[in-house]
Amino acid sequence: MVEGVSIFYREAGPANGPIVLLLHGFPTSSHMFRNLIPLLADRYHVIAPDYPGFGQSASPDHAQFTYSFGHYADLVDGLLADLKVQRYAMYVMDYGAPVGYRLALKHPDRVSALIVQNGNAYSEGLKAFWDPIKAYWADGSAAHREALNFLVAPETTKFQYTDGVQDLSRIDPDNWLHDQALLDRPGNRDIQLDLFHDYGSNVPLYPQFQAFFRQYKPPTLIVWGRNDKIFPADGAGPYLRDLPNAELHLLDTGHFALEDKLDEMAPLIHGFLDRIL
Repeated sequence: MVEGVSIFYREAGPANGPIVLLLHGFPTSSHMFRNLIPLLADRYHVIAPDYPGFGQSASPDHAQFTYSFGHYADLVDGLLADLKVQRYAMYVMDYGAPVGYRLALKHPDRVSALIVQNGNAYSEGLKAFWDPIKAYWADGSAAHREALNFLVAPETTKFQYTDGVQDLSRIDPDNWLHDQALLDRPGNRDIQLDLFHDYGSNVPLYPQFQAFFRQYKPPTLIVWGRNDKIFPADGAGPYLRDLPNAELHLLDTGHFALEDKLDEMAPLIHGFLDRIL
């Protein structure tokens, strides 16, 4: 429990191993890391929370609970405090990027390394997919809110797993069925629409995220699905402006790169952590 809210998290690996914090994206949960966790847990102490409204964490009514990226960062911070975690590498993906980077602004000295996978911190990374969401940011109108219902529809959930993937036989269809069942829970649509609106609060923080990169220079591995239409590769290259020593790999896949490129990504990630930590 953090702030009275039940927070589910997956945990594996040696108790005294270096901490690796895995921060998931939309519309999934720590479930996205289910295959990576065992491959890191031989040496690393892995912690993968579900945000409220996602996975197996609690989903308080959006009228009584603030669903925002700032709140998520505070809750993850509280969880880490409860677990007595003082230093950690972060794997950030999609929503995990603004959650993790807000956490880094709170405690910059605690971040030992970054693994970035289709997680944005640059305006170049917000392309056409974001236009209807930007319209909602601009006026917060009910009409623009309702226009985003397609983002929680089954066809969009499936699209996030299949678009840009060369070999669909490598993608487990249980992914989108699992995520859609959770999106379809009573009240969850409003949770997600609240978060789509609040995502706009991250963009003004991009300069602060970038300043953190420049000042603290965390060792960084970027493993990015280059065919992603949500967070396209336009958002990957700019990291090198502020982190010129970062290692960048653009993979021939889409949004959820771990689903079909785990065999490429896991050695890159494990090798990176071995060198850094």
